[in-house]
Amino acid sequence: MALPVAQGVPTLFFRRASYERSGLTRAALDARLGLTDAEFRVDGNLVAIGPIYDVDALGTLVDELEQTGLVYYDDYFELSGSWPEWLTVLVRAAGAEGVTAAS
Repeated sequence: MALPVAQGVPTLFFRRASYERSGLTRAALDARLGLTDAEFRVDGNLVAIGPIYDVDALGTLVDELEQTGLVYYDDYFELSGSWPEWLTVLVRAAGAEGVTAAS
């Protein structure tokens, strides 16, 4: 199943295995970023955090992720939300239910 992504606000995506080895906890992220239950989603091999309204906290978190050894783009990715309101964006991990990188 694909996850909807909010327009105009960043969302942070992790490969699930990368998130799990990072040592991050959902409770800590919820408190730090002010997330609701609906703003932390797991679908197969993908973890989606957001939309994230505190852009400064997101920047600090990304800096810390790099310090833990996670690699931007390989382990996690921030999708800015910069697209027009008339466009809906849905995401899911490559390889999920027949989806390949070429799809």
